[in-house]
Amino acid sequence: MKIVTVTGYKPFELNIYKANDPRIKIIKETLRKRLIALVEDGLEWVLVSGQMGVELWTCQVIMDLQATYDIKIGVIPPFENQESRWPESYQMEYEEISMQADFFQPLYQSEYKGPFQFKARDKWLIEKSDGCLVLTDEEFPGSTKYFIEEAKKAEKFYPIHEITPFDLDETVQDLQAEETNIWDGD
Repeated sequence: MKIVTVTGYKPFELNIYKANDPRIKIIKETLRKRLIALVEDGLEWVLVSGQMGVELWTCQVIMDLQATYDIKIGVIPPFENQESRWPESYQMEYEEISMQADFFQPLYQSEYKGPFQFKARDKWLIEKSDGCLVLTDEEFPGSTKYFIEEAKKAEKFYPIHEITPFDLDETVQDLQAEETNIWDGD
């Protein structure tokens, strides 16, 4: 896969309300590991719509990885000013990401008009990518369910790679093991 769409939960769907929530570090580390594996298998571009939460965190991870890997990030919001009703901290992150992205272009050159824009966004991202990476929990799919439903209807082979609660738990264990090794002098 040369182009992958990444999506997942918004912060409030994960009960994350502060930028320093320790779970963000776990999510970003899990994304980093999965994205590195994809880059080493030929990934060149990551596409996101730029929504707050997993997608903005993905952009931050990609921008860190760009120091080592040849990977690009494309941010394609469904409409202009999607961040206008977000908390200020997320608006600032979004502004920074939109300026640093390798490609940034809203799908609709207008403000929010209706839910059809989200459906069009999902279809466009699926059409333009070779597969996706989605942070989701099938017991509590939240907003990711709409993207996954659309991805399953794709008229082409479209791999859906999931990051599950199990994957996040595995990252926690890895981080704890690394921390133990640091203190043990290994």
